[in-house]
Amino acid sequence: MSIKDQPGLTEAMQVPPRDAAESAPAHGAVMTPTAARLIAVLRIATGLAFLWAFLDKTFGWGYATTSEQAWINGGSPTRGFLSGVDVGPMASTLRSWAGDAWADWLFMAGLLGIGVAVTVGIGLRLSAITGTVMMLLMWAAEWPLDRFTEAGEPSRSTNPIIDYHLLYALVLIVLAAVYAGNTWGAGRQWATVARHNRWLL
Repeated sequence: MSIKDQPGLTEAMQVPPRDAAESAPAHGAVMTPTAARLIAVLRIATGLAFLWAFLDKTFGWGYATTSEQAWINGGSPTRGFLSGVDVGPMASTLRSWAGDAWADWLFMAGLLGIGVAVTVGIGLRLSAITGTVMMLLMWAAEWPLDRFTEAGEPSRSTNPIIDYHLLYALVLIVLAAVYAGNTWGAGRQWATVARHNRWLL
C-alpha cells in the first residue's frame, strides 16, 4: 500500500511525501504536525510538574507538603529533603545546605522559573541548562548508585543510574532541541524578542 492509499497520512505531514524525501536531512528526520503537538503536550505537562512542586511547597496543599511546612508559613522547602540525605559522596555537604535561606530561594526560584518558561514555551535552552543542573544535584542527593545508606540500611534504589531526575533532565534537553515552544506556546514570539541573545531561546 502506497502513502497515497492511506487516508489522512499525507495531510498529517508538514510537506508532501515527495518534497519531504527531497528536503529532509540525510538521516531522514521529519517533524509531522502530530509529533509537534505531542511534543507540545509533553512540554506543558513537564512545565506543570515543576509549577506544581513550587506551589505545593509554597502553600502546603497537603500533598508533599503540609500547611504547617509551607514556605509562606515559615517552612523550608529544602530542609526535609536535604536533611535526610544519607547516601553518596555529597551527603554531608548537601545536609549542611538543608534549610539555608539561599538554598530555599535558589531551589524555589528554579522550580518557578523552569515551570513558567517550559509551560509557556519560552527560554527552553536556559530551562534545559538550569533544570539539568537542578536534576543532577537531586540525583546526587538520592545517589542511586549506592545500594546501602551510611547506616547500612537498604537505599531502596531501583536503578543504579537512570532515575526520574535524569529522565526529567533529558526531557528538558529534548524540548529545547526540537523548539517545542513553537507549537501551542510563545516560542516564536520569544525568539523575536531574544534574537540578539540566542542563549535566551
